[in-house]
Amino acid sequence: MKQTIEAKEQELKRIFSDDYLFEIPAYQRPYSWTTEQAGELLDDLLSTMGHSEPIEDVAPYFLGSIVLIKDPLYARAEVVDGQQRLTTLTILIAVIRDLCDDTVSKSNLEKYICEKGDKFAGSEDRFRLTLRDRDSEFFRKSVQTGDGLKSFLKQDSASLTDSRKRVYENAKHFQAELSNLDQETRDRLTMFLLQRCFLVVVSASDQQSAYRVFSVMNDRGLDLSPTDILKADIIGAMPEHIRSNYNDQWEEIEEDLGREDFRDLFSHIRMIFAQSKARGNLNHEFRESVLKVKNGEAFIDDVLVPYAEAYQIVSYAAYESTADAELVNRYLDHLSRLDNYDWVPPAIAFFRKHVNEHEKLVRFAIDLERLAYGLFIQRANINQRIGRYASVLRAIEAGQDLSVEDSPLQLTAEEKASIIEALNGPIYLQTRVRMPLLLRLDSLLSDSGVSYEHKVLSIEHVLPQNPDANSEWLSLFHDPETRNLWTHRLANLVLLSRQKNSQAKNFDFGRKKTEYFQKKGVATFALTSQVLNEPNWTIDVLEKRQKELLKVLMSEWRLGF
Repeated sequence: MKQTIEAKEQELKRIFSDDYLFEIPAYQRPYSWTTEQAGELLDDLLSTMGHSEPIEDVAPYFLGSIVLIKDPLYARAEVVDGQQRLTTLTILIAVIRDLCDDTVSKSNLEKYICEKGDKFAGSEDRFRLTLRDRDSEFFRKSVQTGDGLKSFLKQDSASLTDSRKRVYENAKHFQAELSNLDQETRDRLTMFLLQRCFLVVVSASDQQSAYRVFSVMNDRGLDLSPTDILKADIIGAMPEHIRSNYNDQWEEIEEDLGREDFRDLFSHIRMIFAQSKARGNLNHEFRESVLKVKNGEAFIDDVLVPYAEAYQIVSYAAYESTADAELVNRYLDHLSRLDNYDWVPPAIAFFRKHVNEHEKLVRFAIDLERLAYGLFIQRANINQRIGRYASVLRAIEAGQDLSVEDSPLQLTAEEKASIIEALNGPIYLQTRVRMPLLLRLDSLLSDSGVSYEHKVLSIEHVLPQNPDANSEWLSLFHDPETRNLWTHRLANLVLLSRQKNSQAKNFDFGRKKTEYFQKKGVATFALTSQVLNEPNWTIDVLEKRQKELLKVLMSEWRLGF
């Protein structure tokens, strides 16, 4: 058979049609999208579709691309890249189907999930998407089959595998969000989703071709990045007598930063100019938001060179000054521990503008770290973060005083209350938050805000999560409700520079201190050293410690009212 590669842009009503029967091969990783990613998708769809203009006039929404191994003559399509999108979209359509208040609409939506068989033609029902063998039957019964989703969402998810738990959590999230909308809005969303949302479908007739496409699209193999294309456009358009000089500047910056950081720099510059979340590919948005404002020479002289310098300072905590450099870099280090880099554009914008004003940089670094950790602890989603940092960028651009109470760089009273509530709750269960937060807290408890570099870091509970039946822990914390209240709170957590020990974690307190929390007789972390000074571990100790730790964080981040 002749090898072919075909790419075409198709709306979702064609994606989930008889043209395709998607199969996820066994070698693919499990479904892994979290509610943050699924929630971001739904937020984007709702904000983009609008409320008034006819659906056919709404701007098309690009959902990315998928790579398939597919014979043009047959519907069967093996998914090489794109299973996360296809699975999430199937979950979303299934939830919308179940929320429909009439049988006709339910039936109309059902066809995008399952191709109905025809007994007269001798054909059976065929689901549009089939997950990996180990999850396919589960997904059919729990999501795709008409009555399965309702009963699935009433179950306890504790016993599910991680991938199945992601399916449960995302379906639950979609159901909660869409239940708050009226049927008319849900119908509009469905029409927008099917008619105005597009995927680029790259179909290769054989595995080798499909993986070659996949490699190129993921900046592997033939590594042509978006910045390579922009470089050709920008420098290629310059007069020949200056082209060589600007090409040398471009390549020197790229070499200094490395290709990955260089590409990230362009994304951050796009954000500084556009002050909004990226909606399409970097090349197109960069041309629209940056290069329409700055021509090639002005872009390199006024944007690329100074922003690259600011980016290096911010990314590597490499600020240099005759005063306050150590303090500024300390707060940049704290920021680098977060699970997102949405704070970087306002940071490099401010440093580029005020690089020689160390007092302003100190105030800004302290306030940016406070805001970024505040959003982080509240688990603000990407749209909330981008919206907030866009406001900060506008304030920087306008030269506003960022220290005033109503500045977007400052926390509101409601945000302070929300942060305190989160800090005072079961913070260990916030898996992305707990390690950066405990390291931040430990730095405040240490002399001069010292930080540590360890190859291995872990978080341990003093009071174990599941004490042995005959341990002293159950006599000290005999009430299960009280024990559960304290297990995952700040007061009960310590840092260790070693892997967790499944046997030692249930030791009684005295033995746990000497044999587990100390390393060669010394506890490395201030958080852990404090615990070693306690003769017993009781509710009174926990209550006192919780207040003290909370007070330290509230003081540092000015969370009082």
